Amino acid sequence: MKAVILCGGLGTRLRSVVSDTPKSMAPIGGKPFLMYQINWLKKYNITDIILCVGYLKDHIKNYFGDGSSFWVTIAYAEENELLGTAGAIKNAQPLINDTFIVLNGDTYAKIDFTKFVEFHTRKQSSYTIGLAKVTDTSRYGLVHLNEDEKVVSFSEKTNIKQAGYINGGVYIFEPNIFDHIPANKVISLEQEVIPQLIAETVYGHVWDGTFIDMGVPESYHQLQKEILRSLFVRKDNSVREVLIRMDKASLGIALVV
Repeated sequence: MKAVILCGGLGTRLRSVVSDTPKSMAPIGGKPFLMYQINWLKKYNITDIILCVGYLKDHIKNYFGDGSSFWVTIAYAEENELLGTAGAIKNAQPLINDTFIVLNGDTYAKIDFTKFVEFHTRKQSSYTIGLAKVTDTSRYGLVHLNEDEKVVSFSEKTNIKQAGYINGGVYIFEPNIFDHIPANKVISLEQEVIPQLIAETVYGHVWDGTFIDMGVPESYHQLQKEILRSLFVRKDNSVREVLIRMDKASLGIALVV
């Protein structure tokens, strides 16, 4: 199964702490964030990856190349003008001919892809969203499910702090998703395409793993702490014995051995 990562956005809200680089290349522990996403996919033997690139795309292409140095295969769907999240997926259509996974390039979603794919297959779904369970949905808006785990509605962002399910920025689609996305048009997957698909049936798979949207500086710093903790702290909270060095380029800590 191929995985499509959306990493062509401008990342304007993050520029106060990460400038002159695509948001997905924001440094964490001496590596670009996109590297952690690719490594998570590799854990589930998902190694055929399409990167949807636009803003400062050469930064990504020069770093990852064809993916062989990282034990994956990478192809690029390049945008000359920003097309939005759905438009970027449509732009990648020539590279896709079967069921595929989509990830937002600025979201840290530690989802179990084995369970995610099994859910999608069991439901015989065409469109499945990974839903994160969070204690405060006010920044994201609520996603509502029925007893059959079908998405029935999206609530807009509010100032009300409450627990619930949110769109985790991870999807599994069948190729018929392309029938719902016009070509060469700026269009949002979250705001325009998925709400229309709810009438046709969209399933929501809930996972309990970590979810962090690093779109704002506060979340970026939270993500840095989370990833560095995962590198240096075991599940029993004991610290791994590792050699570390300061990475002057990213002003962070890089794992050496």
